[in-house]
Amino acid sequence: MADSLIVRIGLALAIGLVVGVVRGWQQRDDPDGGRTAGIRTYALAGLLGGVGAAISQVLAEPLLLGTVFIVFGAVFGWFSYREVSHEKTFSVTGTIAAFVVFGVGALAVIGDPVVAAAAGIATAGLLASREVLHSFLERLSWQELRSALLLLAMTAIVLPILPSSAISAFDALSLREIWFLTVLTATISFAGYVAVKILGHARGTLVTSVAGGLVSSTAVTIDFARRANSGEKIGLLAAGAMIAGIVSILRVLVIVFIVAPALLPQIASSALLAVLALGIFALVQWKWRKTTDPSNIVLRNPFDLQPLAVFAITLMATSLLSGWLAAKYGTGGIILSSAAVALVDVDVAVLTASRFSQSVVGAAGAANAILLALAVNALARIVYAIAIGPGAFSVRLAVATLAAVLAGAAPLIIAARSNVI
Repeated sequence: MADSLIVRIGLALAIGLVVGVVRGWQQRDDPDGGRTAGIRTYALAGLLGGVGAAISQVLAEPLLLGTVFIVFGAVFGWFSYREVSHEKTFSVTGTIAAFVVFGVGALAVIGDPVVAAAAGIATAGLLASREVLHSFLERLSWQELRSALLLLAMTAIVLPILPSSAISAFDALSLREIWFLTVLTATISFAGYVAVKILGHARGTLVTSVAGGLVSSTAVTIDFARRANSGEKIGLLAAGAMIAGIVSILRVLVIVFIVAPALLPQIASSALLAVLALGIFALVQWKWRKTTDPSNIVLRNPFDLQPLAVFAITLMATSLLSGWLAAKYGTGGIILSSAAVALVDVDVAVLTASRFSQSVVGAAGAANAILLALAVNALARIVYAIAIGPGAFSVRLAVATLAAVLAGAAPLIIAARSNVI
């Protein structure tokens, strides 16, 4: 017990020290004694919160911790008031940070130390991001703020109240799933917009490709195709769409490893060859990308409702088609439905096939269904790119995708010929 208490109090001290380092570095030009709190004060604030929590816990007096906090807040607040009065400023960030450090220090002792550590790091990171956040706020337009608020409303208000049960005759349609994927598409679009603004065009596109590919390479392709129409770098966006495709394939391998690991050997060679092909083309596009004057790039509306509505309707129709195929054709319908669902979302197809790998279709059938879903999803991305993006973007993505599909099909063709011989 004593060892655990020492570690927790040490964590409380460390949290205050980290926050103090950040605040001290930001005020490093101030003379000694010219500020209310620095490294030592914030470290002691965290330690005070931890010790106060420990004593109140030992004495079984919760009010004691509250009393210590009130006294601490009054003393610190008085010195902060004198500082801002002397400097004629209105910043209360340092005072709030000290209160947070005290509270997190107490949480480290009487609560979850992992949560306390995470809160402390988040506090330090938020304080260290002052210049970045202020710079972004200066460039933030009303359109961007409205997009963020609308996205939050779609996620926090609408999504929880939608029914999660299937409502179609084929048990294949869920309003919550459709809305979730629609919100997901909007989130990727908005995140990409923000990433480009903060990190620059090249780095922001790369971050969006990797992060977006973790959830929906189709949404990334649609987003990048629209951005290519706005005058952004086509080669860079094409490379980003290819990278999203790579991440999507690797994500599928992880899903199969978790859900049906016995299928992994049957799909790994084809999937990895497809990844290699996409990687080569993405590297070529990334290195040969043409530079574009950033002033000529017109960033589009990050939250356009019309494409999102089209996406939702397409997903609804695809879900109905999948349910109809499964109900009408049984075993064969599962493979057909996997291909149909993959037109929009490959994860659903992979999970469906993996679930039936030990019953209806068997391991070989499930593996074929997964590989077919990957191929259909990749080809669907070409169609979306042609329908939405400019020709230069679509051609580059189509060549890389077809090469990846052929590379993935090579092991299957070789195996089929070996069986014939």
